[in-house]
Amino acid sequence: MRTLQLKVKPNARMQALSEGEDGIWLAQLKSPPVDGKANAELISLLADYFGCRKQDVTIKAGAGARIKRVTIAD
Repeated sequence: MRTLQLKVKPNARMQALSEGEDGIWLAQLKSPPVDGKANAELISLLADYFGCRKQDVTIKAGAGARIKRVTIAD
């Protein structure tokens, strides 16, 4: 199981995921932070990036915040 700390930027022009030098990942999402749309896009983006199923990605902390802790099952 892998745990990531992410800083999320909703309403971005393009979708992107990158790892910062401090170990915190930056996720740029096109979706607005309304009705869980940005969280759903984040889960889909992480599943595609790490080659796993969406069910394997879980937001453990910060579901309503810009800083999130996410776990990815192996």
